[in-house]
Amino acid sequence: MEQTIQNQKKWSVGGGSWVTADVYGDPDAPGLVVVPGAMSDAHAWRHVATAVDAWPSVTVVNRRGRTPSGPLTGGYSLRTEVEDLGLILDECAGTQALFGWSYGGLIALLAANDRALRQVIAYEPVIRPFGSHVLPDLKAAEEKADWEATVEIVNRRIAGLDAARIEALRADPQGWADMRRLSRPAYAELAALNAVPAPHELARRADRVDLIVGQCHHGTAPYGTSFDDVRRLVTRAEVHVLPGQGHVAHLQAPAELGHLLNGLAAAR
Repeated sequence: MEQTIQNQKKWSVGGGSWVTADVYGDPDAPGLVVVPGAMSDAHAWRHVATAVDAWPSVTVVNRRGRTPSGPLTGGYSLRTEVEDLGLILDECAGTQALFGWSYGGLIALLAANDRALRQVIAYEPVIRPFGSHVLPDLKAAEEKADWEATVEIVNRRIAGLDAARIEALRADPQGWADMRRLSRPAYAELAALNAVPAPHELARRADRVDLIVGQCHHGTAPYGTSFDDVRRLVTRAEVHVLPGQGHVAHLQAPAELGHLLNGLAAAR
């Protein structure tokens, strides 16, 4: 049965910031916690959340830096994200599974180094040196508050979209405005990702780890090669390929991604 949003939660994370989450299904039942990555928010994951029914609840985190959560604040780092997630997991006692996408996938895998978790699932997680070549240009765009340039840099020089696909995105005024808004933390997040060396191991304390890669990116840069870098740090992970999809399956094929997640719940 398709789940609907039942509750919105808010937690103070200190330093004058806070994080929120949208909860689907039974808000009092432990279930799946979802951590979106960069250029994304909880709203962008609503169709995946409603397609998942293998857990009694689905809690989709709105990480700091995107409305209605609070600002990144000074001293922001990858460790900040892991600590924020730890607070949420403490509040969502009995979480059955943790799922992260892209930057959120790395955050989820790092969280499973800190605490015991039953299952961690990550879709195309990224890790250093992902995107490091554009950091100077992203910093310059942020200093000018040029979010148009930020979106261009992320989509063209990281994701590798050609001019025609960029123009197709720009032709959707609301979608382009959403990307401009979501791009504001992009430099800080990418800088945080690249600021610390990769650990020797990821998800050390997870009972089960599932890594997902879209078929379109399997073995190809930048997402597929970063996925392979992560895979080498989680040698006992099960690897799954989502047919016909790339990095943004949550937008292009949410039902298919939800179906895969339901199957991974059954596998556990």
